Amino acid sequence: MPVLMMGEGTMFGETALRLGAFVAVFVIMAAAEVMRPKRKLGHDKSRRWFTNLSIVVVDSIVVRLMGALAIPLVAVAAAFHAGQQGWGFFNLVDWPWWVEWLIAVVLLDLAIWFQHLVAHKVPALWQLHQMHHADVDIDVTTAIRFHPIEIALSMLWKILCVLALGAAPEAVILFEIILNGCAMFNHANVALPPRVDRALRMLIVTPDMHRVHHSVLRREHDSNYGFNLSIWDRIFGTYTAQPEKGHEGMTIGLEPYQSEAPTRLGWSLSLPFRRRG
Repeated sequence: MPVLMMGEGTMFGETALRLGAFVAVFVIMAAAEVMRPKRKLGHDKSRRWFTNLSIVVVDSIVVRLMGALAIPLVAVAAAFHAGQQGWGFFNLVDWPWWVEWLIAVVLLDLAIWFQHLVAHKVPALWQLHQMHHADVDIDVTTAIRFHPIEIALSMLWKILCVLALGAAPEAVILFEIILNGCAMFNHANVALPPRVDRALRMLIVTPDMHRVHHSVLRREHDSNYGFNLSIWDRIFGTYTAQPEKGHEGMTIGLEPYQSEAPTRLGWSLSLPFRRRG
């Protein structure tokens, strides 16, 4: 297995790989939304896209600032550090690299599923996470609409998981590329043929499956927490197959915020600090 060494060239290569994968999936999903839309969007798309894309720029700056600190505060840096120090489970065993990578990707996906569940159940975390759910339409840009503080907390959680596992840096990079790509796919406003949807959701989260999670109905948005593998919701009993009112008839977002307000950048970033009503 090739071993990456932490250095300026490696960091540039990792950034280029992530950015290339992000742009490719984003463009494909955006084009698919135009060719095969599932729902008619009800709000100004240009304003929503400006807000959601601006949020991801802010999030990226936050993550880069974390990575600039002396302590390894991004997941890949934590993986390098764990390897150098011999920390974590995989640094105590001598398994084939592909087995370790596969297990790491699956367990990290479970960790993100659990984090998402907790974000809905703990009031202080829900205050942050509701910015994601406040989006009044759902499309590929909703996948990147997360509050910067939530992104920072999520990164810290991933770091703890990476250190405990002793996951290889390459496995962490692979996981994050898959996670980001799948999140853009399952937030996309794309109509898949029913047979394709049924087949895919046996393993991964599809747009129809995840759209249920963005319903205004509490019992629906408290289900289907997965971003990548669909098995966790089935295993832990949080799976909802279809929305009560159908995909075209369901209302997206949060009931108190059914207005143009969530399409504005300042409003969205300040939402966790607002009193409802």
